[in-house]
Amino acid sequence: MKRAQLLHNPHAGEKDFSRKELTRLIEAEGFECVYSSVKEDGWDKFKDDIDFLVVAGGDGTVRRAAKALVKRKVLDKQFPIALLPHGTANNVATTLNISGEVTDIISSWHEAKLKKFDVGKVYGLQDNIFFLEGFGFGIFPKLMKVMKKIEDELSEDRDEKIKTARAVLYDIVLSYKARKCRIIADDVDHTGKYILVEIMNTTSIGPNLGLSHSGDPGDGEFEIVLIPESHQKKFEDYLLNRINGKEDHYSFTTLKAKKIQVFWEGKDMHTDDEIVKIEKPTEVTIEVQPGVLEFLLTDEPES
Repeated sequence: MKRAQLLHNPHAGEKDFSRKELTRLIEAEGFECVYSSVKEDGWDKFKDDIDFLVVAGGDGTVRRAAKALVKRKVLDKQFPIALLPHGTANNVATTLNISGEVTDIISSWHEAKLKKFDVGKVYGLQDNIFFLEGFGFGIFPKLMKVMKKIEDELSEDRDEKIKTARAVLYDIVLSYKARKCRIIADDVDHTGKYILVEIMNTTSIGPNLGLSHSGDPGDGEFEIVLIPESHQKKFEDYLLNRINGKEDHYSFTTLKAKKIQVFWEGKDMHTDDEIVKIEKPTEVTIEVQPGVLEFLLTDEPES
């Protein structure tokens, strides 16, 4: 019998995501289950008799689990991650094509395959920074700052939250001033004026916007998504169509690279769902760390 350690965000709050119900469902499928709340001390002390970790929550909870694994020593036992997505955007789960009923996802673990998942490492800042989803500049970190200010006013409904975030992003884009950015991707210069520069590992970021449809988080490369000043109006139209539920085939400028140097003439910077605070424009280097994590999958992610 395989032994799973459930890493749970108890603030998820719904009946099918309570400690009692999740433990019951996992054990009903024949897995032993050890429970840990990520809100309590010691949740990241994993014992060697654990076969895999189960992360129940949103992208923020996935990031916390990944951070604990990334900090482990090379000779320590490494654990694959099974996801039970329950956040607002669920960008990691979306990229890995993990969705559906909780019971169906849990039963799929019996036949699951391991999927390698790269991690991005950022050099040049005071803090030791890594990312799973993306690291970027411009309108997305600006969106995060605004959403933080109004979080007490947001609806609890997932779809409403995403719609509100897209509407706020649209307002930001209307008045955002493009900034010069020096970008060297695998020794090729792409310097220009942009409203968004995103080094992406997942196919979607932020309020579940799919900016990189061809991205594969296990291919040892990043997708660099660029929105130049000349495309600002096109991106406004794209967002408006998404808010109104209309199709839009706006084509994002994308590059692939393993090592990227960036100097952004501004202070709007983020890693995953966290704002990076800097006092002045700073040059950073981003490098891919191939296959640092592993996730349980039954199907290959859709490209």
